[in-house]
Amino acid sequence: MHAKSKAQQKAAGAALAAKRGEQKKSDLVGASKDMYESMTEDELEELASTKRKSLPDKVSESD
Repeated sequence: MHAKSKAQQKAAGAALAAKRGEQKKSDLVGASKDMYESMTEDELEELASTKRKSLPDKVSESD
């Protein structure tokens, strides 16, 4: 699964850093906190590694 927006890719990167112990879990908010709790490190890595160049900044929730 690849990130659908730059915001999703960035949130996955923050959650991944917390999973790896590079960032405090308590620093996470919003989507990154939800991702931390519900996704595996491998899933987060796949989302976070998506190239950002062709992604929109955000995607509406109805998409």
